[in-house]
Amino acid sequence: MDLQTARPQLPAITSLRFFAALHVVIFHLQALRIVHGPNWYYKTASIGYAGVSFFFVLSGFILVYTYAGREITLKQFWRARFARIYPAYAFSLLVNAPSFFYVALYLDVPFFAWAKAHLKLITVLVPTLLQSWVPNAALTWNPVAWSLSVEAFFYLIFPFAMLVLLRRSRPQLFFIATAAYLVTLAISVSYTLLNPDHLAVIDSDVIGAFWLNAIKFHPLARLPEFLLGMATGFIYLHAPRENSKNALPLVALGIAAIVAAIYFCNAIPYAILHTALLGPAFAAIVYGFALRPRWGCILENRALVLLGEASYSLYLLHVMIMFNFFRTFTGQLRYHGPLAVLAYLALSCSIAIAVFLLIEQPARRWLNPKRKLPPEPVDVERARGVTPVVSA
Repeated sequence: MDLQTARPQLPAITSLRFFAALHVVIFHLQALRIVHGPNWYYKTASIGYAGVSFFFVLSGFILVYTYAGREITLKQFWRARFARIYPAYAFSLLVNAPSFFYVALYLDVPFFAWAKAHLKLITVLVPTLLQSWVPNAALTWNPVAWSLSVEAFFYLIFPFAMLVLLRRSRPQLFFIATAAYLVTLAISVSYTLLNPDHLAVIDSDVIGAFWLNAIKFHPLARLPEFLLGMATGFIYLHAPRENSKNALPLVALGIAAIVAAIYFCNAIPYAILHTALLGPAFAAIVYGFALRPRWGCILENRALVLLGEASYSLYLLHVMIMFNFFRTFTGQLRYHGPLAVLAYLALSCSIAIAVFLLIEQPARRWLNPKRKLPPEPVDVERARGVTPVVSA
């Protein structure tokens, strides 16, 4: 598929978003010791934070797929992005506010220590999507919302990054994708070798370590993953549309890399696995399903697509639902059987779908009433000379 070809919807990739969000959910179920399962479950759940890396790579790919070669102003682009992410984000802050401020103001909980000391700053940073620029503020208010702070930065720079990548050949795009991966790998490897926080153990239980938080949450540290996704998107757009025969090996290699990371997770340094390692695997999976092989239709099921559309709300709300569900309905937070966990997952998905249908979609239409699909892409040769997404 090249830049002048009409671009169909990619429902299978929408469904993939649900599985990435679900991986994050089971990570928190395991991290909070809510589920006590077999070793394979523990290993799978323990790297669930990698689902956020998948979202960053996917974001770069989808934005390129949607906007490359199409003429749209900066105002239109940023308004559309704001309408897409902020309503559900604001709702998540609203529902998390009572518990967050109560604990920060009246209790002495180690996880909230930094928030307690900098509460005024947090009330500015979090609503304005700036919390990830201050590493120790990233997990405050709604802990998972740090990734939206990073995503907002990606949206800010995307129009300008796209102009640079738009003029690159396929070999150059492969070089850029490789370079982006090596940069993010270098960041996490350097941290692992230097250990600037002087930690005896580096894992997901560590809180308040400034440099570890920086490589995990700072927008500049996560930027290479987004650029990897963007480069992959352009490589896809310049490839023949009929190349679906490559889908199976790409997806298989991506899944094999994830399985290997799960199997060897105890031997892989935490910082490397958290921020760098699986980026190419995610890019391969997204690329493979974007080719729309026939066997990929299993992910085009309407129920899965709806769950994928609601995955953003699921991601934002699942921790709040988790605490309230297990403490309210079971009386304790830790160690529950499969029936309680399945009930929690069903409730979380139901709430996420309701928020998607009743808040996300109506707010998006209200905030961006003239929202339409971008016009068909211009001719590939013209596309190298136009200035999409940057006109006044």
